[in-house]
Amino acid sequence: MAAVAVLRAFGASGPMCLRRGPWAQLPARFCSRDPAGAGRRESEPRPTSARQLDGIRNNGKKAVEGSHCLSDFSSACYHAKLAASLGGVDFGTAVHCPLRGGGSHVSDSKHGEKEKQIKGRGRKPSLHFRNIVLSNPKKRNALSLAMLKSLQSDILHDADSNDLKVIIISAEGPVFSSGHDLKELTEEQGRDYHAEVFQTCSKVMMHIRNHPVPVIAMVNGLAAAAGCQLVASCDIAVASDKSSFATPGVNVGLFCSTPGVALARAVPRKVALEMLFTGEPISAQEALLHGLLSKVVPEAELQEETMRIARKIASLSRPVVSLGKATFYKQLPQDLGTAYYLTSQAMVDNLALRDGQEGITAFLQKRKPVWSHEPV
Repeated sequence: MAAVAVLRAFGASGPMCLRRGPWAQLPARFCSRDPAGAGRRESEPRPTSARQLDGIRNNGKKAVEGSHCLSDFSSACYHAKLAASLGGVDFGTAVHCPLRGGGSHVSDSKHGEKEKQIKGRGRKPSLHFRNIVLSNPKKRNALSLAMLKSLQSDILHDADSNDLKVIIISAEGPVFSSGHDLKELTEEQGRDYHAEVFQTCSKVMMHIRNHPVPVIAMVNGLAAAAGCQLVASCDIAVASDKSSFATPGVNVGLFCSTPGVALARAVPRKVALEMLFTGEPISAQEALLHGLLSKVVPEAELQEETMRIARKIASLSRPVVSLGKATFYKQLPQDLGTAYYLTSQAMVDNLALRDGQEGITAFLQKRKPVWSHEPV
């Protein structure tokens, strides 16, 4: 079934404008007023939460003492979820944040000595992973306009920080995302509002493609319509064996044209068209076979496998990975000659990076490289 669940993010108190930081390249109508009152109430929690994970454990202090709200980042509250030597797989527990009317942060009370050791050297721990959680399970994590704007903000936050190495997108509840909120797509909302929904969704998908760090989808459940589009748009997708994927809009008279853009770039044409024409779901194993997924694992191993991939990426040079990601997508639609020309130039540029030379020097000297993560 297409998404019928609604994230009730629209209140009589009028639209709420998410605060824009210098990192947030938001659309012109980001805070526009619509007849239905598109803003959510200030007292309601954000439909997504961003959880930062780094390379140390919390030294026995309660997480609330270390949590903080970023003044230019809506009402999202961040806390460093600490995992020893990037080895933890627990993303922590989302709890309501009493600051600035909503949001989530991560609570962790595990003990460890790594933080004390690092603090003793006067080093500030760096943040490596951002776990963006679709956190409206009662509404099947429908991608309402409010959800899309929140997701956009979480993706764009500190995108250029050298400390950020990987973004993971996951979800609470048995449904990863049921797709667009169909109650936002009725005639009463109007054509302009409909256009804003699909334009915002398209921008979210393009932000993922253009982001300087890899984005991993961690899927545990149904991903339908725009939810399937979100998975297909990520660079890597890991799913549990209980997950399924569908583009069922045709069943309710709304063909999944925009999800088809990402789907057709992830699976063979005839597979995509069967999914689009029939609306029937495919299993995780079928999605893996056709290229929609990178890996399928038992549900109990999903976080562990996702974090294993994230840790490996985080151990590498950020500018090298970023250049590689951008080059991969740039050459993909080109003819063979143009693709080789672009990638040859990229490899020359890669060699000019400080980390490019460091990696080669370390190999020749038979030692481990020490990455600077500097962009030049």
